Amino acid sequence: MDDLASHARPVASRSGANPYPELFRRDYTAQPPAFASIYKTSVLRSPRNALLSIDHTLSETTGPVFGQNELGLLDNDLILNYAKTGEPIGPRIIVHGHVLDESGRGLPNTLVEFWQANAGGRYRHKNDTYLAPIDPNFGGCGRTLTDENGYYFFRTIRPGPYPWRNYVNSWRPAHIHFSLFGNAFAQRLITQMYFEGDPLVKVCPIVNTIPDKDAIDRLIAPLDLHASVPDDTMAYRFDMVLRGRRSTLFENRLEGN
Repeated sequence: MDDLASHARPVASRSGANPYPELFRRDYTAQPPAFASIYKTSVLRSPRNALLSIDHTLSETTGPVFGQNELGLLDNDLILNYAKTGEPIGPRIIVHGHVLDESGRGLPNTLVEFWQANAGGRYRHKNDTYLAPIDPNFGGCGRTLTDENGYYFFRTIRPGPYPWRNYVNSWRPAHIHFSLFGNAFAQRLITQMYFEGDPLVKVCPIVNTIPDKDAIDRLIAPLDLHASVPDDTMAYRFDMVLRGRRSTLFENRLEGN
C-alpha cells in the first residue's frame, strides 16, 4: 500500500475552488467479480439478481462515535493482551500505517479492529478444527483508534498459513483481517493484509479473483525496517484507502468499497 498524499491529490485552482472533489468515480475494472469459479464459497455469496440501491435510514447515517474511553490499555498489543503464563510463540511484529481517504488525507479517530490466526495458523475459535495447537497466551484480536493524522499501529505475532477446503491442497497465505468503521454504521470496510514475499499469495484463489495487479499489491504489506525494533520486533507498513480509484478491496466482494 502506498501513501496517496504525494501523487493523488488534485491541484487547487487559482479561483480558490475546493481542491478536493466530493466523490471519485469508481474504477470497476479493478474490482473482483462477485462470483469466481476458483473461489468456491463465492457460489453462496454472489447475488442472483441485480443489486438495488436504497436510501439509508437515520440510524445508518448517524453514529457511532468512538473515543479513547472505549479502548483498553492493551487493546493494540496482541502480544500481551491475552498473555497468561508468558508471551505467545512466534515472530514478533509491528503493523503500522495510515487510514486515508480517496484524496490521500489521513482520517482521524477511525476505529480499526484486527484479528488473526496464531503462529501455527489456527484461530482461537470453536469452529477452527485445524490440527495446529492453540497458543494459550494468544487471543488473536485487538483494536485501536487512528490519531489526528490517521496513523495507527499495533504489536502482534506474525500469523501462520493454514489449509482450507477450497480444493485439494489449498492453503491461505499468512494474513491479518481488518475492520474499519467510518462516521456511521453503514460505513465499514473489511479487508485483509498479506505479507511481502509470501509465495502463497500468488496462488491463493481469493487473491486471484482480483483482476488488477496493482490492487493486489495494495493488499501486501512491505517489510519496514525503519519502524522495526532492533533485536526485538520486525515491522510491516499497511496503509488502507477508503473508496476511490485506489481503494483497499475486500476479497471478491464490493461491500464497504
